[in-house]
Amino acid sequence: MSGRLKKCLLLALAGVLLAGVSRVQTALNRERDELGLTRTEPLENAPPVLAFTTVALGGFRGLIANALWIRASELQDDDKFFEMAQLADWITKLEPHFAQVWIYQAWNLAYNISVRFKDFSDRWRWVERGIQLLRDEGLRYNPNEPLLYRELAGFFQHKLGGYTDDAHLYYKRQWADEMTQVFGNTKPNFDELINPQTDDATARVKLLREKYKLDPKLMREVDERYGPLEWRLPETHAIYWAVLGLQKAEQNLSKINPNDLIHLHRVIYQAMQLAFQRGRLIPNPFEQTFEFGPNLDLIPKVNFAYEEAQREDVENRDYYSRAQRNFLRDAVYFLYVHNRLAEAANWYRYLGEKFPDKNLLEDNPNSLPRQLTLDEYAVGRVQGDVGETALYRLKSVIEGLLVNSFRCLVLGEDGRAAGFQMLAQKIRATFQSKIKDREEAIGLPTMDQLRREVVNQLLDPENGFLPEMRAVLRTKLSLPAETAPPAISQTNAPPAITNPPPAAADR
Repeated sequence: MSGRLKKCLLLALAGVLLAGVSRVQTALNRERDELGLTRTEPLENAPPVLAFTTVALGGFRGLIANALWIRASELQDDDKFFEMAQLADWITKLEPHFAQVWIYQAWNLAYNISVRFKDFSDRWRWVERGIQLLRDEGLRYNPNEPLLYRELAGFFQHKLGGYTDDAHLYYKRQWADEMTQVFGNTKPNFDELINPQTDDATARVKLLREKYKLDPKLMREVDERYGPLEWRLPETHAIYWAVLGLQKAEQNLSKINPNDLIHLHRVIYQAMQLAFQRGRLIPNPFEQTFEFGPNLDLIPKVNFAYEEAQREDVENRDYYSRAQRNFLRDAVYFLYVHNRLAEAANWYRYLGEKFPDKNLLEDNPNSLPRQLTLDEYAVGRVQGDVGETALYRLKSVIEGLLVNSFRCLVLGEDGRAAGFQMLAQKIRATFQSKIKDREEAIGLPTMDQLRREVVNQLLDPENGFLPEMRAVLRTKLSLPAETAPPAISQTNAPPAITNPPPAAADR
């Protein structure tokens, strides 16, 4: 065989092999695209050597990513967090369609690194960076990945909305301040946000969409289905991102793990539980703060969320059922304390019908719904040993309820104030009925005496309410003015958020 013929045959064979490889590569590219594995954009903001290397090595990106992982861990151990954060950014860009990379890096920023700083403002910057990494970048490359939506919603639910970080109140205040810039101090005007008519509205919508990646139309849908919600609180945003994750997943059900959808549903009902418990911001103009209060209007929708969860996740139905029972017990008690007695009675009846053989009070084996009246249940929730002669403990409980009552009265929460007063009176009456033969020896003071004692403490210039609050309380109780009350300072800045004084019933 001549050399020329041999070369021709080799060229022909090479052509056949290239044609075969082309067909295989086409199929591989199609499958990579279907699985969301294709990545062709160049690496941004990386040193030229790294950018060139990633392009030149192509499929060997994983080796580069591994080297960066090792280096990032070393930098974090050496407390070189800013250099580590830059490497984390490159790692996510090298493996942009691997959800766990985004989840780990964001979680590391928001949880591990943030707590290494003592200053709360420094912590908040790292927490915010973790949120941004998922929301602004991770979802950009993986818009249909439910794991990223679950993790982002979890940041709002746990890191911002929870209590595990001792800077949690600072996070809540910062987030409320940012949301106030968009919504003001009232419920969002969704019609204005969807169709802005003024320059101010247009600027706020731009901020909402471009910085926070929130869609006003979806916000309105979420509020109508699960609300009314307080959009300045983080648990509302947990619900939003979980709902958006479910919607995106529905467009790609063939590629989605059903368990991921269950996790998103859990985020929704857990965040709604939080929104029910403390999903209302009560402005305190005297202290320039916000206090948390329960959002009782959510009770029907939270209950529906539990019912829906039990239908969709049959395997864990018992778990949801127990959670629903605990929620209903809280709902009845909260309604009672807020003096919404008719609603409390209706939900108490529903609780008894749905869980007729479950005790309502943990420490009382004789507390089935048919064995307790609504009043007895509410009193039992406050003090488990109300039948005992724990005089000073009960007196402290009653005084705590009265303090909360007068505080609510000053803040304009008249229904809640009346509820605390009523509950305090019933606790005293229940105790007195148990000690009829020894009332003179160990009986409690009268309600008038208890109220007078608490009012005197609250009106004490040294240890009581602020001067403005004392003046309002005197007006509400028709007491003579102490002095001319100082003017309340006016400010355009949104109030801060602080812990409300703990109710004695919750201690």
